[in-house]
This record gives sequence, C-alpha cells and structure tokens, in this order.
Amino acid sequence: MLGPLAVAAQPMDGCGPDRFKVALDVGHTLSQPGATSARGRTEFEFNQRLARGVQATLAARGIAAVLIGEAGGPMPLMQRTRLAQAAGASLFLSVHHDSVQPQYLSTWVVDGQVRSYSDVFRGYSVFVSQGGGRPRDSLRFAMLLGGGLRAAGFTPSLHHAEPIPGEGRPVVDAGLGILRFDGLAVLRTAAMPAVLLEAGIIVNRGEEEALRTPGVVERLAVAAAVSTQRYCSGSSMER
Repeated sequence: MLGPLAVAAQPMDGCGPDRFKVALDVGHTLSQPGATSARGRTEFEFNQRLARGVQATLAARGIAAVLIGEAGGPMPLMQRTRLAQAAGASLFLSVHHDSVQPQYLSTWVVDGQVRSYSDVFRGYSVFVSQGGGRPRDSLRFAMLLGGGLRAAGFTPSLHHAEPIPGEGRPVVDAGLGILRFDGLAVLRTAAMPAVLLEAGIIVNRGEEEALRTPGVVERLAVAAAVSTQRYCSGSSMER
C-alpha cells in the first residue's frame, strides 16, 4: 500500500483525465522476463510492481494512467506503442530495471543456486530517442523525471555510456542520468512523447534488495508521478 507521500491535491491545469493520460509500459513478459536479479528474481516482477505503484500514485493525484503489458502475456514491442496510441495516451513511460555487461558479472551461491551479480554499478538511467514522434517533448519529460529522481535521493548510473561492446550510448545530461538510445523500439515507434526508465540495477545485490522494499518503490513512484504532473502542467524542474 502506498503511504501518505502518494496523496496530493486535485490535478494541476492540463492534467485532468479529459486532457491527459499516461501509458505505463511494463517492460518484458512472463516468457521473456528480461534481466535476472542477483537472487534469481525476474526483471518483469520488478517492472510490474513499480508500474502499478506509479499508476496508483498518479491516480491519487487525479491523473489517468493505463498499464500496458501488466499481465505479462506475449506482446510485440510495436504493439505496446500502438496500444498506447489507441488508449489516447499523451505520454509513454516504459518501466524497466537494469543489468550490466557480462564482463562485470561475478557468481555467488543463493539457496543452493549459482547466481550472477555485480556490485560495480548502481543507480537509475533515463533513455530518450531522436527517432520518436515528439523528441523535444520526450527530452523535456526525461529532464523532469531525472530531476525528480535526483530530488528523491536517487543517483544516476552512466554505465551505458561506457565505450565497450553493447554500450556506448551518448550522454544527454550526466547529472540527470539521461542517455540517448535511438534503437529502442518502444521509443522510436511512439507517436507521443516517450521515455524509458531503468529504475535501478537488479544484479547489484544491495540495490536489488532496496528495490524490493515498499519504501523505495514508493519513492520511485512518487518521483515519477511528480515529474509527470510537472510535465502535464507545463512546469519546469529547477536543478
């Protein structure tokens, strides 16, 4: 259950359900669950929990949000953005949790199972694409989201910018943890402003445990909701 931080007054101008709706994309599926955490949990589990938290927090602020892919059934990536458009979404936020490249992984034994982990990196990343339908507005929301996460006490990770195979993403704003990834299908095919959030690194043993605690999930959800409210009301976030 979300605590008192999730409750706010009536929606700001421009944020009412007749004018604004958020599509919350639950990254991955049950059959293709994404990254595996240091203790063997699936990324989909983390994504689903956080997306539901963001939806509940937005609802408490009078902002409509629809979940896409919540049940975890098979879903092509481009279908996610088509569903968002069909739902009349004004903003698309894809919710994910992160891993690292294989060279950073070590192994340990958890409940008799050998698991991979890496404590080298921790933190969130925010991705934008120049190929989407509304790149400038996508960047504006990304900056608000990065600022909201920083204000809530979260720290960005720039490990996706490393000049190594599989990474090398251009940094848009290091302080806010924003990177560009033009190849992400859910950003490239979105007609509305679209951002992908990697909320934390679940192969990091400490961060994995933190990301499962209700308090941390609530802080992430509130940061996302506040940033969304600032976006739809036309506000800015001071750095």
